[in-house]
Amino acid sequence: MMKETIRTLVLRAAERAHEAGVLPSDDFPPVAAETPKITDHGDFSTNMAMVMAATQKMAPRKIAEAIVAHLSDADGILLKTEIAGPGFINFFVRPEAWHGVLDAVHAADERYGAVDIGKGRKVQVEFVSANPTGPLHVGHGRGAAVGDSVASILAFCGYDVEREYYINDSGRQIQTLGRSVFLRYKALCGEAVDFPGDYYQGEYIIDLARQILADKKAALNETDEAAAVDYCARFAARSILEGIRGDLEAFGVRFDRWFSEQTLYDAGHVERTIGDFRDRGLIYEQDGALWFRTSAYGDEKDRVVVRANGLTTYFASDIAYHQNKYERGMARVIDVWGADHHGYIPRMTAAIEASGMRREQFDVILVQLVNLLRGGEPVAMSSRAGQFETLKDVVDEVGADAARFIFLTRHYESKLDFDLELAKKKSNDNPVYYVQYVHARISSILAKGEAAGIDAGRLDPAQGRSLNAALTAPEEIGLLKLMERYPEVVASSCRLMEPHRITYYLMDLAAAFHAYYNRHRVLTDDADVTGGRLRLVMGVKKIIRNGLTLLGVSSPERM
Repeated sequence: MMKETIRTLVLRAAERAHEAGVLPSDDFPPVAAETPKITDHGDFSTNMAMVMAATQKMAPRKIAEAIVAHLSDADGILLKTEIAGPGFINFFVRPEAWHGVLDAVHAADERYGAVDIGKGRKVQVEFVSANPTGPLHVGHGRGAAVGDSVASILAFCGYDVEREYYINDSGRQIQTLGRSVFLRYKALCGEAVDFPGDYYQGEYIIDLARQILADKKAALNETDEAAAVDYCARFAARSILEGIRGDLEAFGVRFDRWFSEQTLYDAGHVERTIGDFRDRGLIYEQDGALWFRTSAYGDEKDRVVVRANGLTTYFASDIAYHQNKYERGMARVIDVWGADHHGYIPRMTAAIEASGMRREQFDVILVQLVNLLRGGEPVAMSSRAGQFETLKDVVDEVGADAARFIFLTRHYESKLDFDLELAKKKSNDNPVYYVQYVHARISSILAKGEAAGIDAGRLDPAQGRSLNAALTAPEEIGLLKLMERYPEVVASSCRLMEPHRITYYLMDLAAAFHAYYNRHRVLTDDADVTGGRLRLVMGVKKIIRNGLTLLGVSSPERM
């Protein structure tokens, strides 16, 4: 990368200045090279001279002058350097030096942008994990898009990634689901029932009751009520989970493992974990309940793992579940939760540490709410009342591509307004259309080039490099500079687990292409110019394809 080249030039210059006796100290900090916001300040700038002032015991501007005086640019990539302000060094790169970016894009192709940060370490990303008590809503969709994209980016950057869905198929909510369905079943059988307001109200509950009635007729009324409720709970949870699987697959999300909470109880893992923590003095009894000393690990207070009535809490099974993750060889675990789970992080982190893991082996991504709009008007959503737009409804209406891309247009910690009408527009106002259209437009240009006998994709590397010289227009150099940034964007998206950075980048690249295409013809009467420009736009197309792939969005050839 050009930025790394600049860093190396600066560090070598500082070392030579020290060897020459101009800089007294050889204690050099890491070189920071940034892209100035103002183009007149060059392609890159470093504040290294100011950072070094204390150790060198010299004025920053004098240090900058020493570095510039000892720069050795053997490859001739620099047009000029300038010292600005108190000691900034600005670097101006020769336009032709950017041509190598295009060679790198075509050589790496589908792997352009990949950086080996992970080194093969095993990482698990657990996301969605919605209780099987109702269909996925639009908020789950945002979490699915975030989790799936984070997993793809981590895998692209060298991690061994496993996607997992945790099925909460045990506990009070499943029992409430069973009672909700059973009461609807009884009502369908002609009984008058008092349906509590805190039971699940949606039409899907009645549909499930109809299915049971069609299969069982009135037989459940003749059995023990507890057994009937349990049957309804298991039937409903299984049916809902099948629907969740189908909805996620239609959304482009597939999991490597679906992990059942109930299996932790069946295998005795929860009981063993509680016993182990009691033996170690981490769990104590008070007021008939068992408490985990989470406060010893930074939580604001201790937490109950077994209630006074003998029932375990969700926290108890979550402790056992996360232990199981590390027992499977995960070096790092990433959970994607709704923003309302923020207060759960300290106690879960305490459990991780108490289990012998380090804090940095556990990350939580909190995903904020989605405000679903239709023509600017809010769509009411309440999963228990059954008044909500499901993920399936949204995907059926706007398509998986539009939904996924728009979910990723903002940082997941920010609330998102999702307008269904905007997502369906075939215009530049729709961000996914804006980016995908560039891919389709370039596909059309390349097809026309092939029809004219110019196939830029079949050029060997030497032929391709010979055409780079035709790329001299400022907009062409601007595109190359932006293309060169892509690996850095991917790396930062990986380290920070922020897929929206790639979304922003793709929109910037699309805007740069549109600006270029509006000012320059790609297919011209000059064979070399045409060949160079075809090769340039083909490079843009490859990066857009690569970026959209990480977001789980398709790259259409025609639109």
